[in-house]
Amino acid sequence: MKHKNLWFLGLALLAVLAYTACSSSPEKTLLDKYFHALSMNDNQTMAAMAVEPLAIEAVSHKILSISPEVVEPFRLPELNQAEIEAKKKMDDHVGPVVEAKDALDAAQEELDNARTSGARAALKKKVAELQAKYDEEYNAHKELQAQYSAAKEAAAKEEQVALFSLGVKSLPGIREMSGEVHSKTVQISVKTKSGAEKKYNVLLKRYILKDQAGKPNTGRWIIVKFEPVA
Repeated sequence: MKHKNLWFLGLALLAVLAYTACSSSPEKTLLDKYFHALSMNDNQTMAAMAVEPLAIEAVSHKILSISPEVVEPFRLPELNQAEIEAKKKMDDHVGPVVEAKDALDAAQEELDNARTSGARAALKKKVAELQAKYDEEYNAHKELQAQYSAAKEAAAKEEQVALFSLGVKSLPGIREMSGEVHSKTVQISVKTKSGAEKKYNVLLKRYILKDQAGKPNTGRWIIVKFEPVA
């Protein structure tokens, strides 16, 4: 009977340990490992855990709050499409800019070669109108370039964070994948050597994706960025 009781006690202990391990906070584990690497000046480990590693002067840290987990659709396909469309608009607008510049240059050449005051007056007016037209097209093209750059940067950033969570440098077809992005914000308090306390909001994300064949690609929780709390 004694041995049987010990056996049941052992099972109960294992169950408690298993529950504790399963219920341990992933954000606490992640941040504990990050600050341990920070204390060891282990930049390589920090860079493997955070998209934007931050060297914080810290003697200790503690978690103040954890936001509810938010689950959103993977937006890279949408951002990729926005990039493609922005590039097409920019490319399609090269023609009107070139045409406006050619027309302006031709009018300017006519003005330079004009001999009579009447012809020069008419051509000056024409050049001014064509200059205004070219300026309009040029400024519109600059705006399209800015829109394309912003769309390209947004897609590249989302791809970078997704790959980081998945633990790979590249993944063919990732811009066509579907899936979910899990995120939460953890507010921490850090104590410095001088005894001062600083607060940070730490954005964590995890990507769970599927390729077009339905093959799962499950990422890990990562630190996206640290934001100082004013």
